[in-house]
Amino acid sequence: MAQFIQCTEQNKNAIRDELIAGLLAPQAFTSPKYLYDALGSKLFEAICELPEYYPTRTEAAIFNAHAEDMAQAIGPGSTLIDLGAGNCVKAGRLLPLLHPAQYVPIDISVDFLREAVARLQQRFPAVDMTAVGMDFSSSLELPDAVRRDKRLFFYPGSSIGNFTPDESLRFLQRIRQACEPNGVADGAILIGIDLIKDAATLDAAYDDALGVTACFNLNLLQHLNHLLDADFNLRDWRHRGFFNPEQGRIEMHLEARTSLCVRWHGGERRFERGERIHTENSYKYTRENFMALLKSAGFGAMRTWTDPRGWFLICHAQAI
Repeated sequence: MAQFIQCTEQNKNAIRDELIAGLLAPQAFTSPKYLYDALGSKLFEAICELPEYYPTRTEAAIFNAHAEDMAQAIGPGSTLIDLGAGNCVKAGRLLPLLHPAQYVPIDISVDFLREAVARLQQRFPAVDMTAVGMDFSSSLELPDAVRRDKRLFFYPGSSIGNFTPDESLRFLQRIRQACEPNGVADGAILIGIDLIKDAATLDAAYDDALGVTACFNLNLLQHLNHLLDADFNLRDWRHRGFFNPEQGRIEMHLEARTSLCVRWHGGERRFERGERIHTENSYKYTRENFMALLKSAGFGAMRTWTDPRGWFLICHAQAI
C-alpha cells in the first residue's frame, strides 16, 4: 500500500494574504497553482484530451518513440520524484521501463493525488510508492521517507513554463541542490519543454472551441470563493487566453464582462468592464535557450529528444 505524507499543513492565513495581495495589486493576479483544486485537476485532464491541446499528445509520442533510449540513459534503481504528478499517468508509462527503487509523486491537489496513487499502486503493487502532498513551487524540502540516492526529478508537460525565466532558474537551482542530498551529485532531471511555434497553434491550444480551458480558468473563481469566502459570480467573467510574442509566453486572464465589485471577508475590489485578473503564464522556449538555462542551474551531460515537427522537447540532464 502506498504511503501518503502531507508534507506541510496549508496555512490558511498565508494563503488568504497571498491571494488578497494579488487581487489588490494594480494588475490583479493569482498564482496558477490555485487553478488546481479537485475540480480544476479533473478539468485539466479533460484539456489534455482536446484536439487543440498538442502538448500532452506530442510529449506522449516522444516518450513512446524514445522511452527505451531514455531508460538506458537513466538506468534502473532511481528515486523517481514526480513533480506535479496529477493523475500519475505519465509516470505510470515509465515505471515498467525505469524500474525505480521508489516512486514519489508530489502534488498540491492532495485529494486528487491520493486517488491517483491508489489506482497506480494497484497496477504496480511491487513498486515502493511514497506520495507527498505539498506545494513545491517555493521549496523542495522533502520528507525523510524519500530516498536520498539517485534522485530523478520528473517534470513533464512543460510546467516549467508557468515560471518566469528568472523564477525558472531559481526553481532549477533548487532541484539541482536536491540532487545532491548526500554531498554527491548523483541526481538528474527529466523535463518536458514546449517550444516556440506559430501563434495560431498556441492560441488555439489555450482557447479551445469546446470551452474546456475557459471552464478550467473560470473554476479558479469558485476556488477563490471557497478560500476567501468571496462572492465572485462566474457569469460576470470571461476567459482570455493568447500568445504574447513580445514576452514569448501564453497568457491566461479572466476579464470582467461588466463593472462590478467583488467582496471577501475584510475587503473588496472594484473591477471595471474589461479589467482582467492574470491567472497563468506559459513561457515557450527554443532548445538553445533552455539548454543554457539548465547549464546556468548546474546541469550538464544533456540528452534531448523531440518530435518530427520540433514542437516539443524532452531533456535528461545530470547534476554536475
